[in-house]
Amino acid sequence: MDYKTLRREIETIETLPTLPSVLTKLLRVIENPKVSLKEIGHVISNDPVLTTRVLRAVNSPLYGFPGRIASINQSLVLLGVNLIRGLLLGVSVFEAMKKALAGLWEHSVGCATAARVIGQKIGLKEPDEVAVAALLHDIGKVIFSLKFPAEYERVLEDVTRRELFVFQGEKEAFEINHADAGGWIALKWHFPAALTEIIEYHHTPHLSRQVPLATAVVHLADILVRARGFGFAGDPFVPAINPQAWELLQLSEANLRDIVRELDDSLDVAGDFLSLE
Repeated sequence: MDYKTLRREIETIETLPTLPSVLTKLLRVIENPKVSLKEIGHVISNDPVLTTRVLRAVNSPLYGFPGRIASINQSLVLLGVNLIRGLLLGVSVFEAMKKALAGLWEHSVGCATAARVIGQKIGLKEPDEVAVAALLHDIGKVIFSLKFPAEYERVLEDVTRRELFVFQGEKEAFEINHADAGGWIALKWHFPAALTEIIEYHHTPHLSRQVPLATAVVHLADILVRARGFGFAGDPFVPAINPQAWELLQLSEANLRDIVRELDDSLDVAGDFLSLE
Protein backbone atom coordinates (compact mmCIF):
# COMPACT_ATOMS: atom_id res chain seq x y z
CA MET A 1 0.00 0.00 0.00
CA ASP A 2 1.51 3.34 -1.00
CA TYR A 3 1.78 6.34 1.32
CA LYS A 4 -1.22 8.25 -0.07
CA THR A 5 -3.47 5.20 0.00
CA LEU A 6 -2.41 4.42 3.57
CA ARG A 7 -3.19 7.95 4.72
CA ARG A 8 -6.58 7.85 2.98
CA GLU A 9 -7.36 4.52 4.65
CA ILE A 10 -6.47 5.85 8.09
CA GLU A 11 -8.44 9.04 7.58
CA THR A 12 -11.58 7.08 6.68
CA ILE A 13 -11.91 6.29 10.38
CA GLU A 14 -14.51 8.92 11.11
CA THR A 15 -14.66 8.21 14.81
CA LEU A 16 -13.75 5.64 17.42
CA PRO A 17 -16.17 2.83 18.30
CA THR A 18 -16.31 4.14 21.86
CA LEU A 19 -16.97 7.75 20.84
CA PRO A 20 -20.65 8.21 21.70
CA SER A 21 -22.86 10.39 19.53
CA VAL A 22 -23.32 12.83 22.40
CA LEU A 23 -19.54 13.40 22.46
CA THR A 24 -19.45 14.06 18.72
CA LYS A 25 -22.20 16.64 19.26
CA LEU A 26 -20.40 18.08 22.27
CA LEU A 27 -17.12 18.59 20.41
CA ARG A 28 -19.03 20.55 17.76
CA VAL A 29 -20.68 22.66 20.49
CA ILE A 30 -17.30 23.44 22.10
CA GLU A 31 -15.95 24.70 18.76
CA ASN A 32 -18.53 27.54 18.88
CA PRO A 33 -16.74 30.51 20.50
CA LYS A 34 -20.07 31.99 21.64
CA VAL A 35 -21.21 28.94 23.58
CA SER A 36 -21.38 29.28 27.38
CA LEU A 37 -19.93 26.94 30.00
CA LYS A 38 -23.48 26.31 31.20
CA GLU A 39 -24.53 25.06 27.74
CA ILE A 40 -21.50 22.77 27.51
CA GLY A 41 -22.20 21.44 30.99
CA HIS A 42 -25.82 20.76 30.03
CA VAL A 43 -24.78 18.62 27.04
CA ILE A 44 -22.34 16.56 29.16
CA SER A 45 -24.77 16.17 32.06
CA ASN A 46 -27.46 14.77 29.76
CA ASP A 47 -25.34 11.64 29.22
CA PRO A 48 -24.89 9.66 32.46
CA VAL A 49 -22.04 7.49 31.13
CA LEU A 50 -20.04 10.49 29.92
CA THR A 51 -20.77 12.38 33.15
CA THR A 52 -19.54 9.45 35.24
CA ARG A 53 -16.34 9.09 33.21
CA VAL A 54 -15.55 12.81 33.33
CA LEU A 55 -16.14 13.11 37.08
CA ARG A 56 -14.10 9.97 37.72
CA ALA A 57 -11.26 11.34 35.61
CA VAL A 58 -11.20 14.85 37.10
CA ASN A 59 -11.20 13.38 40.62
CA SER A 60 -8.35 11.01 39.75
CA PRO A 61 -4.64 11.56 40.55
CA LEU A 62 -4.15 13.15 37.11
CA TYR A 63 -5.48 16.47 38.41
CA GLY A 64 -5.11 18.42 41.61
CA PHE A 65 -8.65 17.95 42.93
CA PRO A 66 -8.92 14.33 44.19
CA GLY A 67 -12.41 13.68 45.52
CA ARG A 68 -13.34 17.39 45.44
CA ILE A 69 -15.25 17.91 42.17
CA ALA A 70 -18.90 16.92 42.38
CA SER A 71 -20.43 18.41 39.24
CA ILE A 72 -19.73 18.92 35.55
CA ASN A 73 -20.16 22.69 35.87
CA GLN A 74 -17.57 22.76 38.66
CA SER A 75 -15.23 20.77 36.41
CA LEU A 76 -15.62 23.28 33.60
CA VAL A 77 -14.98 26.27 35.86
CA LEU A 78 -11.90 24.76 37.51
CA LEU A 79 -10.31 23.10 34.48
CA GLY A 80 -11.48 25.19 31.53
CA VAL A 81 -12.99 24.26 28.17
CA ASN A 82 -9.74 23.31 26.39
CA LEU A 83 -8.72 20.89 29.12
CA ILE A 84 -12.20 19.39 29.34
CA ARG A 85 -12.21 18.89 25.54
CA GLY A 86 -8.97 16.94 25.71
CA LEU A 87 -10.19 15.02 28.72
CA LEU A 88 -13.39 14.04 26.89
CA LEU A 89 -11.32 12.68 24.02
CA GLY A 90 -9.21 10.79 26.53
CA VAL A 91 -12.09 9.11 28.33
CA SER A 92 -13.67 8.27 24.97
CA VAL A 93 -10.67 6.18 23.88
CA PHE A 94 -10.49 4.30 27.19
CA GLU A 95 -12.11 1.09 25.93
CA ALA A 96 -10.40 1.29 22.52
CA MET A 97 -6.98 1.54 24.19
CA LYS A 98 -7.70 -1.44 26.42
CA LYS A 99 -8.65 -3.53 23.39
CA ALA A 100 -5.80 -2.32 21.18
CA LEU A 101 -2.97 -3.38 23.48
CA ALA A 102 -2.95 -4.75 27.00
CA GLY A 103 -1.33 -2.19 29.26
CA LEU A 104 -1.64 0.74 26.82
CA TRP A 105 -4.28 2.58 28.85
CA GLU A 106 -2.18 2.19 32.00
CA HIS A 107 0.90 3.45 30.13
CA SER A 108 -1.09 6.44 28.85
CA VAL A 109 -2.39 7.34 32.32
CA GLY A 110 1.15 6.99 33.65
CA CYS A 111 2.43 9.35 30.94
CA ALA A 112 -0.29 11.88 31.76
CA THR A 113 0.71 11.72 35.43
CA ALA A 114 4.40 12.12 34.58
CA ALA A 115 3.77 15.00 32.16
CA ARG A 116 1.86 16.86 34.86
CA VAL A 117 4.69 16.35 37.38
CA ILE A 118 7.35 17.50 34.88
CA GLY A 119 5.21 20.43 33.70
CA GLN A 120 4.78 21.68 37.26
CA LYS A 121 8.51 21.29 37.97
CA ILE A 122 9.57 23.40 34.97
CA GLY A 123 6.81 25.97 35.52
CA LEU A 124 4.57 25.34 32.51
CA LYS A 125 1.51 27.61 32.52
CA GLU A 126 -0.90 24.76 31.74
CA PRO A 127 0.56 21.46 33.03
CA ASP A 128 -2.89 19.82 32.97
CA GLU A 129 -3.28 20.47 29.24
CA VAL A 130 0.08 18.80 28.62
CA ALA A 131 -1.12 15.89 30.77
CA VAL A 132 -4.10 15.44 28.44
CA ALA A 133 -1.75 15.43 25.43
CA ALA A 134 0.29 12.73 27.15
CA LEU A 135 -2.88 10.73 27.77
CA LEU A 136 -3.56 10.75 24.01
CA HIS A 137 0.01 10.58 22.66
CA ASP A 138 -0.26 6.91 21.59
CA ILE A 139 -3.66 7.19 19.88
CA GLY A 140 -1.96 6.13 16.62
CA LYS A 141 -1.54 2.62 18.08
CA VAL A 142 -5.30 2.49 18.58
CA ILE A 143 -5.79 3.61 14.97
CA PHE A 144 -3.48 0.88 13.64
CA SER A 145 -5.25 -1.70 15.79
CA LEU A 146 -8.69 -0.62 14.59
CA LYS A 147 -7.86 -0.22 10.91
CA PHE A 148 -5.37 -3.06 10.42
CA PRO A 149 -6.01 -5.50 13.31
CA ALA A 150 -4.36 -8.61 11.83
CA GLU A 151 -1.38 -6.70 10.44
CA TYR A 152 -0.83 -4.82 13.68
CA GLU A 153 -1.01 -7.99 15.72
CA ARG A 154 1.78 -9.37 13.52
CA VAL A 155 3.80 -6.18 14.08
CA LEU A 156 3.50 -6.59 17.85
CA GLU A 157 4.50 -10.25 17.62
CA ASP A 158 7.42 -9.36 15.34
CA VAL A 159 8.82 -6.63 17.60
CA THR A 160 8.66 -9.02 20.55
CA ARG A 161 10.47 -11.77 18.66
CA ARG A 162 13.12 -9.46 17.19
CA GLU A 163 13.43 -7.20 20.25
CA LEU A 164 12.61 -3.97 18.41
CA PHE A 165 10.96 -0.77 19.51
CA VAL A 166 7.32 -0.86 18.42
CA PHE A 167 7.77 2.25 16.26
CA GLN A 168 10.53 0.42 14.34
CA GLY A 169 8.24 -2.52 13.60
CA GLU A 170 5.44 -0.17 12.54
CA LYS A 171 7.77 1.67 10.17
CA GLU A 172 8.84 -1.59 8.53
CA ALA A 173 5.26 -2.78 8.11
CA PHE A 174 3.46 0.46 7.21
CA GLU A 175 6.25 2.90 6.24
CA ILE A 176 4.94 5.18 9.01
CA ASN A 177 4.74 4.78 12.78
CA HIS A 178 2.00 5.38 15.33
CA ALA A 179 3.08 8.99 15.86
CA ASP A 180 2.53 9.71 12.15
CA ALA A 181 -0.85 7.93 12.18
CA GLY A 182 -1.87 9.78 15.35
CA GLY A 183 -0.91 13.11 13.81
CA TRP A 184 -2.94 12.38 10.69
CA ILE A 185 -6.07 11.43 12.58
CA ALA A 186 -5.69 14.35 15.03
CA LEU A 187 -5.56 16.71 12.05
CA LYS A 188 -8.53 14.97 10.41
CA TRP A 189 -10.60 15.23 13.60
CA HIS A 190 -9.66 18.91 14.11
CA PHE A 191 -7.81 18.46 17.37
CA PRO A 192 -6.20 21.70 18.64
CA ALA A 193 -2.94 22.42 16.79
CA ALA A 194 -0.79 22.06 19.93
CA LEU A 195 -2.29 18.66 20.76
CA THR A 196 -1.83 17.46 17.17
CA GLU A 197 1.83 18.48 17.15
CA ILE A 198 2.59 16.77 20.47
CA ILE A 199 1.00 13.53 19.24
CA GLU A 200 2.91 13.66 15.95
CA TYR A 201 6.32 14.51 17.39
CA HIS A 202 6.43 12.80 20.78
CA HIS A 203 9.27 10.56 19.52
CA THR A 204 10.96 13.37 17.56
CA PRO A 205 10.41 16.44 19.75
CA HIS A 206 13.14 18.43 17.99
CA LEU A 207 10.76 18.70 14.99
CA SER A 208 8.07 20.50 16.99
CA ARG A 209 7.76 24.15 15.99
CA GLN A 210 4.66 25.46 17.80
CA VAL A 211 5.01 23.76 21.19
CA PRO A 212 8.56 22.39 21.48
CA LEU A 213 8.68 22.59 25.28
CA ALA A 214 5.34 20.80 25.80
CA THR A 215 6.38 18.16 23.24
CA ALA A 216 9.67 17.67 25.10
CA VAL A 217 7.70 17.20 28.34
CA VAL A 218 5.57 14.42 26.84
CA HIS A 219 8.68 12.86 25.25
CA LEU A 220 10.39 12.67 28.66
CA ALA A 221 7.19 11.51 30.39
CA ASP A 222 6.95 8.57 27.98
CA ILE A 223 10.57 7.60 28.68
CA LEU A 224 10.26 7.86 32.47
CA VAL A 225 7.05 5.81 32.58
CA ARG A 226 8.64 3.12 30.42
CA ALA A 227 11.67 3.14 32.75
CA ARG A 228 9.42 2.69 35.78
CA GLY A 229 7.65 -0.26 34.09
CA PHE A 230 4.18 1.24 34.51
CA GLY A 231 1.77 -0.16 31.91
CA PHE A 232 2.94 -1.43 28.53
CA ALA A 233 3.53 0.58 25.35
CA GLY A 234 4.12 -2.36 22.99
CA ASP A 235 7.74 -3.14 23.81
CA PRO A 236 9.78 -3.37 27.04
CA PHE A 237 12.55 -0.98 26.01
CA VAL A 238 13.45 2.51 27.19
CA PRO A 239 14.55 4.86 24.39
CA ALA A 240 17.28 7.46 24.86
CA ILE A 241 16.05 10.99 25.43
CA ASN A 242 16.36 13.33 22.48
CA PRO A 243 19.37 15.64 23.20
CA GLN A 244 17.59 18.77 21.97
CA ALA A 245 14.55 18.00 24.13
CA TRP A 246 16.78 17.49 27.15
CA GLU A 247 18.56 20.79 26.52
CA LEU A 248 15.24 22.58 26.14
CA LEU A 249 13.89 21.21 29.44
CA GLN A 250 16.94 22.51 31.35
CA LEU A 251 16.57 20.01 34.16
CA SER A 252 19.38 19.41 36.63
CA GLU A 253 20.13 15.99 38.09
CA ALA A 254 18.53 17.19 41.33
CA ASN A 255 15.41 18.28 39.40
CA LEU A 256 15.22 14.87 37.76
CA ARG A 257 15.58 13.06 41.09
CA ASP A 258 12.75 15.17 42.50
CA ILE A 259 10.57 14.40 39.46
CA VAL A 260 11.23 10.65 39.71
CA ARG A 261 10.49 10.67 43.44
CA GLU A 262 7.22 12.54 42.98
CA LEU A 263 6.35 10.42 39.94
CA ASP A 264 6.81 7.19 41.89
CA ASP A 265 4.42 8.45 44.58
CA SER A 266 1.91 9.60 41.94
CA LEU A 267 2.13 6.30 40.04
CA ASP A 268 1.40 4.38 43.23
CA VAL A 269 -1.80 6.41 43.60
CA ALA A 270 -2.59 6.06 39.88
CA GLY A 271 -2.09 2.31 40.13
CA ASP A 272 -4.60 2.11 42.97
CA PHE A 273 -7.02 4.20 40.90
CA LEU A 274 -6.59 1.99 37.81
CA SER A 275 -7.13 -1.19 39.83
CA LEU A 276 -10.69 0.09 40.45
CA GLU A 277 -11.47 0.49 36.71
